[in-house]
Amino acid sequence: MASQALSAPSRDPQTLIALEASPEQTFQSFTADTAWTLGTALRERILSLPSTQRKPALISIASATATGGGPPHILFQCATESGTVPDNENWVRRKRNTVLRWGISSWAMRQKTIAGLGAGAPAAEVESAFVKKFALASGNGGAVADEYAIHGGGYPIRVRGVEGVVAVAVVSGLKQEDDHQVVAETIKEVLARGN
Repeated sequence: MASQALSAPSRDPQTLIALEASPEQTFQSFTADTAWTLGTALRERILSLPSTQRKPALISIASATATGGGPPHILFQCATESGTVPDNENWVRRKRNTVLRWGISSWAMRQKTIAGLGAGAPAAEVESAFVKKFALASGNGGAVADEYAIHGGGYPIRVRGVEGVVAVAVVSGLKQEDDHQVVAETIKEVLARGN
């Protein structure tokens, strides 16, 4: 399989949000079969990354149907290769929660937070501002949200004619901007093939 690098994702929150809701990122329908197609395409794409971007990653796709705090309905989940760790599951859960609560990618939410602080804000300040702005539970004194993550990799799945997010695709294990970009690019590729 030929190595193919990811492009750098946008850092403009409005551009990201518009792209996520664009026709080139919107499915005609989204079923368990669609999740399988997307999930296996994500795995193949990650495995084709050059060594500078490739790391073991966890891929998870869940429907947005959990109610009352129940567990998510996982439609697809796999490790790309040996080397993922249990903490990847925690990152998946927190990124998924971010997408489900705010309806945008976890990367777009990070960029919105950074935009509110100004360019060059240290990572710790970005995390703390996110916790404070939304009054989120934080077991470590407000440095990081317990149930939400604003790191790239959580991506909304939208269906034409359906309001809101119907599912969430998450990648955890690459650099956060690569976690985001591999999902965005793979969704576009899967949809271009007619899925």
